[in-house]
Amino acid sequence: MFRRVFAQARKELTQITRDWLTLTLALVLPLFMLLLLSNAISLTVTDLPLIVQDLDSSSSSRSYLDAFRESLTFRVISWPADRRPEEALKSGAARAALVIPEHFGHDLARGQAASVQLLIDATDANSAKLVNSYAGQITRAFVKQNIGETASLVTPEVRLWFNPGRVSQKFYAPGMFVLGISMFPPLLASLAMAKEGEQKTILQIYVSNVSAHEFLLGKILAFTLIALMEWVLSASVLLTVFGLHLTGDPSVFIVATVLYAFCVAAFGTLIGAAIPSQAAAIQAVALGGFLLVFLLSGLLFPVENIPSGLRWISSIVWGRYYIEIVRDALLKGGGWPAMWFNVVMIAAIGGVFYFLAWLTMRRMQVSA
Repeated sequence: MFRRVFAQARKELTQITRDWLTLTLALVLPLFMLLLLSNAISLTVTDLPLIVQDLDSSSSSRSYLDAFRESLTFRVISWPADRRPEEALKSGAARAALVIPEHFGHDLARGQAASVQLLIDATDANSAKLVNSYAGQITRAFVKQNIGETASLVTPEVRLWFNPGRVSQKFYAPGMFVLGISMFPPLLASLAMAKEGEQKTILQIYVSNVSAHEFLLGKILAFTLIALMEWVLSASVLLTVFGLHLTGDPSVFIVATVLYAFCVAAFGTLIGAAIPSQAAAIQAVALGGFLLVFLLSGLLFPVENIPSGLRWISSIVWGRYYIEIVRDALLKGGGWPAMWFNVVMIAAIGGVFYFLAWLTMRRMQVSA
């Protein structure tokens, strides 16, 4: 049995290596996507244009504005006092407007409450929440430094773990790393299977004594090796360009990687076996290997933020479990106690893909 499996895998790898352009693109495009998307996506707000209308022009108001100027979040822009700040938001000249009323400094000097108005463009709700939070932090720091009072008697001492610099790339790069492995190996596997169905060359397998298990395992083994090759190249970029490093026990990362490579190869083989059309197979892999992993796996935002009506789908998205494992291996280091369930789920989903592919191909073993 194993001799036939290895022979099938060798035949598949030989065909792939003959098409150097396809193989090169399959290995290089994930690296390009990893570098591009990891640096292009960021939820950190910086250099946000903020107009100010200082109707007080006191030393206190100027000191308050200096606190905003020193922040990396805001880029302070002057705005005429005779123009409404809403005009700046409507025209796109600014994303937020700060209005300091008259008697601001006088009220602070007398120990009275002084209100300021902050108008925020909430078209992007997430950015609006961040801007509101940053402005509140700046205001509290200003009050504490200049007046010696705080809004609360309890002052938390915050420590940021795992990513103290809050570098977005360290969060998104592992996700893009998984996305590349989720897309390209199954795409090659599905195209190889669908091509045999379109060209009817699979009939040669039907009339041979090769069983469905041997045929599928040979296919999956070949594209598992391709997925592992892609993993080596992409992991090298993660550990060098993005400055990540393995933390804790690496064995869970290695075991999960082998299982995930099998899982995505089995998924592509299933698609190619069920859909003997290359064009349709590409669309099916794009749906499962890209859209589901990109949107419902926690790559961009926590799974808990997904609406409850769709959240259940994420429980069967194989990329979700591997993304958590990769982030744990490169940032947290929880190891087996934290990630064993994810490893089991990847193995289970890969087994389901293989079983469904076998159900599709089991007619090969039906005697005439």
